[in-house]
Amino acid sequence: MSSRKLSSEEVEALMDGLKSSAHDVLADVSSSADVRSFQFGQDDLSLMGDYYALRLINERFARLARSVFLPMLRVQPRITPFPPEVKSFDEYCESIDSFMNLNISRMEELRGPMLLTVGPKFISTLTASYYGGSIFQADQKRTEFTSTEERVIEIVHRGLSEALTLAWTDLMPINITHQGREVNPQFASFVDGTELVIICSFLIQLPDSEAVNLDVVYPLQTLKPIASQLRSRVQSDGGDDDVTWREKMERAILDIPLNITALLGEPALSMGQLIRLKEGDVVPVQINEGVEVRVEDNAMFVAEMGEVAGQVAVSLTKRI
Repeated sequence: MSSRKLSSEEVEALMDGLKSSAHDVLADVSSSADVRSFQFGQDDLSLMGDYYALRLINERFARLARSVFLPMLRVQPRITPFPPEVKSFDEYCESIDSFMNLNISRMEELRGPMLLTVGPKFISTLTASYYGGSIFQADQKRTEFTSTEERVIEIVHRGLSEALTLAWTDLMPINITHQGREVNPQFASFVDGTELVIICSFLIQLPDSEAVNLDVVYPLQTLKPIASQLRSRVQSDGGDDDVTWREKMERAILDIPLNITALLGEPALSMGQLIRLKEGDVVPVQINEGVEVRVEDNAMFVAEMGEVAGQVAVSLTKRI
């Protein structure tokens, strides 16, 4: 392989050849509607990688968010996370309705804001179901939330913030501080309209009802300081509080206190004997197979009377 360097004349001839060939090959597409100007490096999103860690966070958040909605809906919704999507904030505002529940918070560790968006129909469904109504709500054209719905929004936002904090635990600990609430995307003081944001969408499905969307929006500049961690494919996913609804229900059931009683016998007396009873009389009690042990007045075991460490006790011999 030759190591000879090109002379200045050879370099100029090479550049002239490239320019002339470019004019011959490239077509004029300036009048096409699908073409727009682009500057290299302007929309360089390679720094964020493929959002692998963010997808794991979204999957964990979807599992935890079900326990937030379950007490209100009385059914466990199915929450499906979608892959993160990058848009400008103006483009995102155009894709949602003009009347929405927009909760603006701040992630203290990342020194940036965060937006949580919920549709008004889902807020109405949560409010009606929370106070004993049906989860089937008709579409209504409204411009504001009632005071009762505002209270439900506060409860839901607090629960979702706690779930999101737990979902981020394995990647990094964060604290979410509520800053404000808005109903019109045009008046939400979140980021500039041209700034890029990462949209994490979640589809909430209820039985025999139309699916609704829940969005968590992060500014791209907020997540850039942890880009290397977001590219990482090693996540522990071992949070102690990250349990399913079934496991939580099992723990709650196993912690229910039950009353246990031991029935020695049930002697029978006539009304005359009962009337003539006085202090000092002895009522005979006959114990046949043993003592009947009851749990909440339900016969469960047959046991024998005994003593353990100076205390009266029963030894279980047979299950009824």
